[in-house]
Amino acid sequence: QVQLVESGGGLVQPGGSLRLSCVVTGPIFKIDTWAWYRQGPGQQRDLVASVTRDGQTNYAEFVKGRFTVSRDIAKSAVYLEMKSLKSDDTAVYYCHADYQTPISIRRASSPWGQGTQVTVSR
Repeated sequence: QVQLVESGGGLVQPGGSLRLSCVVTGPIFKIDTWAWYRQGPGQQRDLVASVTRDGQTNYAEFVKGRFTVSRDIAKSAVYLEMKSLKSDDTAVYYCHADYQTPISIRRASSPWGQGTQVTVSR
């Protein structure tokens, strides 16, 4: 089974920074696209940022200029560097991957991991 493990969350003051990490394990041949989502209390899960295998990035408007997503292909990992954090960024952050199975012509999406809590508060 493919599994995703997020880490790096915590409590940070407004204006502070945090770096999230996510590592995938299981029968994956190649990851095509990594993505970060977040879900606040009573809210839907929203796309935050994504990065392709070749390094192309995309960001939600509400984090553009503050967050940076990157990937390490060799480590099967994706990162989210968050700066200038504000209270609205408080949420559980999840990573997700679209990938090729060991049967290279097949593609699939990862399940959801447990997420990592980010709390921005004074």
